[in-house]
Amino acid sequence: MQAQLLHKCRPLSEQPRPLSLERVEAPRPRPGELLVRIAACGVCHTELDEIEGRTPPPRFPVIPGHQVVGRVVAAGSREHEHRCGQRVGVAWIHSTCGRCRFCLQGRENLCPDFLASGRDVDGGYAELMTVPAEFALPIPEELDDLQAAPLLCAGAIGHRSLKLTGLRNGEPLGLTGFGGSGHLVLQLARHLHPDSPIYVFARSSEQRRFAHHLGADWAGAIGVPPPAPPGAIIDTTPAWGPVLASLSVLSPGGRLVINAIRKEDRDREKLLDLDYPRHLWLEKEIRSVANVCRADVKEFLGLAARLSIRPHVRTYPLAQANQALLDLRNGHGQGAKVLVIGDEATGFLPDR
Repeated sequence: MQAQLLHKCRPLSEQPRPLSLERVEAPRPRPGELLVRIAACGVCHTELDEIEGRTPPPRFPVIPGHQVVGRVVAAGSREHEHRCGQRVGVAWIHSTCGRCRFCLQGRENLCPDFLASGRDVDGGYAELMTVPAEFALPIPEELDDLQAAPLLCAGAIGHRSLKLTGLRNGEPLGLTGFGGSGHLVLQLARHLHPDSPIYVFARSSEQRRFAHHLGADWAGAIGVPPPAPPGAIIDTTPAWGPVLASLSVLSPGGRLVINAIRKEDRDREKLLDLDYPRHLWLEKEIRSVANVCRADVKEFLGLAARLSIRPHVRTYPLAQANQALLDLRNGHGQGAKVLVIGDEATGFLPDR
């Protein structure tokens, strides 16, 4: 099969083509696993974190990708053969132990044995992949392949982030950064908190225009005060500067939820500018988001199908995965980026 392989971690500025398209042996499902023929795979900022070494893979080479949609073509156990032909999604959560206190409490995202698709095991930048049967999630019929792929991470982690804000309907919500996750959170918040003004802080005028198009009540540059202090802010940027900018406009008693696995080192010195009275006083909170649970993915897929929440998608063939990563790194294009891998992938393929 064909797959995009990562052989080493280096900054994208030093290796603008970090992935190598190669022909490799197709995987075989072990007992308890399913073999999935991949139709589409979303491109996520976490791939940049892997490539640049902020959350490095434990081994090389590795096949990235954790927003995977495809169909089951084989099972490693007879008990799972009935799933052949089923359309499934594979998210960042590839497997957990199922026995630790976090798994037993429904917080499997905190499991010490958490394995991530496309980092700890081979992922979806390929024609085939394997996944434990219980972590292969059914895709609602209302969603086509290209729509469903970004929902498995960008959408699901945004859903979890919104829950963690504790936002009450009517309180203003801020979104710092407006990429694959932010544009889905805005749509979700419009349904779940219809009376809450939504303020978007984005670095480019293109992103701010896109936010207005999707119904944001206000959009401005990062650091510009919005019409009213947000009761909660979700930060999806890869940098430290926006964290301080968000804290400076957050309402007293408000909560900043940081939706990122790692922050880039390039502006870490900005944390030295943290001023307690301006940024943290008056009971402001900071909370991080760690991965997703299967329940987050299932809940959001159901909400997206029922509420007609759809990503704006820009598509690339598997051979152009490096270009998709560069466009993501440089903020080119709106919404989510998706690799089209299977010839029978469902969904409208817009002109690039």
